[in-house]
Amino acid sequence: MRKPAVMTGALALAALFLVAGCSGDPLSTREEGTLGGAGIGAATGAIIGAAVGSPGAGAAIGGALGGVTGFAVGNAMQNQQSANTQTQSQIQSQQQEIEQQRQQLQQLKQSQETE
Repeated sequence: MRKPAVMTGALALAALFLVAGCSGDPLSTREEGTLGGAGIGAATGAIIGAAVGSPGAGAAIGGALGGVTGFAVGNAMQNQQSANTQTQSQIQSQQQEIEQQRQQLQQLKQSQETE
């Protein structure tokens, strides 16, 4: 009973890696979460399904549930990364402005000393 479940899980993971490997662009965090969740869900579903005599149905249900969960987690992580990137950009912009103001102050001090 365990052999078909392991084979189904292995085939599901191999299919996921094959599809992911064909993409030219690197995967986004959302896509990684979806694929990872679907793979883990399919493997787990196949194992549980094999215990009750239906590894294919278990893999399908587990893959679907895992994919949805993986999408939700990956989406939240990608949104957080986007917010962090935006915050870092704002910090860098403010640091540049501060440096420009320091240089202007230095120039003003020098011009006052020469007068």
